[in-house]
Amino acid sequence: MKSAFKRLLILSISLISLNTFAQNKMQSLDELINKTDPAWPLVQKWIDSAKNKVEILEVDSVNAKQALVNTQVSTYSTLGAVIYNSGGIMIDNGWLRILGSGSAKLNRSVPEWNKGKTIQEYGDKPQYLLIADDAAGGFFAINYGAFGQDLKNVYYFAPNSLNWEPLGLGYSEFIRFCFDGDLSSFYKGLRWSTWDKFIAKLDGSKSYSFYPYLWTAEGTDIEKCKRKLVPTEELFNFNMTKQKELKTESTTDSQ
Repeated sequence: MKSAFKRLLILSISLISLNTFAQNKMQSLDELINKTDPAWPLVQKWIDSAKNKVEILEVDSVNAKQALVNTQVSTYSTLGAVIYNSGGIMIDNGWLRILGSGSAKLNRSVPEWNKGKTIQEYGDKPQYLLIADDAAGGFFAINYGAFGQDLKNVYYFAPNSLNWEPLGLGYSEFIRFCFDGDLSSFYKGLRWSTWDKFIAKLDGSKSYSFYPYLWTAEGTDIEKCKRKLVPTEELFNFNMTKQKELKTESTTDSQ
């Protein structure tokens, strides 16, 4: 009886393990490509009528397929469509960079950029997903639980506050905002008077670091701050570390 029970227990554990594996199994490229109702034709209509300057970066089909699989999103979604059909999207001559599957001008895909930051391995479910950033050191991310209950809404990591701020927009609405929104108002205080002269040839994997830091009292006037181009990865890591330090200091001071 004991032997039979043991075999039954092992079989049950094996079945549970197989079910768990099946749930975590990554979808194939064919499963992710929506042939009946892809989102890209709609995105193209938005691009054609965009008020802001929009540049679709050239897509490499091999990179696009790999990026789509690694992100595990369907081309039925706007995010999947952008990844699969673009190397990325530049807004306002590259001031704002929407990540796609990577290109010469924007040498970062959505999955590559998130690996080591919001996920450890491709196929992991992140608490938030980085999907765009800007020349001033701001970052955009889709919330999957890290920031609040408003799941799938986009947040902005503001370089002048070091806080993730809700935009009240889903990804598709965020894309429409990038194409048609009043970016001058959105970036008030983060664009210096001659910003447009520096952006056109800016490497999409670099951003500006400012000193005094924009989140300090001394850094509130960006015209008086010194600017330095740094790798966007370096700036992201620095800002995340600084955010944690400031939160720790704030908690310690309040105790």
